[in-house]
Amino acid sequence: MTRTDDRRTEGQVDAAEDSLKKQILEGEILPGAEEKMGANEKKVASGFWKTLAKAAGKVPFMEELVAAYYCAFDPKTPNRARAILLAALAYFVLPMDAIPDFLAVFGFSDDIAVLGAVLATLRGHIREEHHDLARKKLAQLRDFAE
Repeated sequence: MTRTDDRRTEGQVDAAEDSLKKQILEGEILPGAEEKMGANEKKVASGFWKTLAKAAGKVPFMEELVAAYYCAFDPKTPNRARAILLAALAYFVLPMDAIPDFLAVFGFSDDIAVLGAVLATLRGHIREEHHDLARKKLAQLRDFAE
């Protein structure tokens, strides 16, 4: 493969990522996020930490995931971003989604794909204070586990 082929491949990847981000923002992925925001908020509030404990070691971006949780519950986060984050987090919390979470090897793979795409799309809304809270919470959880 030549350098030109490499650039074309990178360009194609960038175009695919841009298309996915556009689909998320336009509601094609996680449809009805704004209409379901209240229900999703309840689901996430009641099940996030339990699901996070089950997913420990299976989700490669735990800090970002917990930071997204804090961002989703931050009233300073724009409602559209909150709605999309809550929809993705509710998808993570629900045990029966495209690939049920109880399937040992594959259970969180669809969750990881959805969350990864949403986090990449909404990264600008997840501020340093959300990351600080996430690091503190994860440190507390590690201390509690020891």
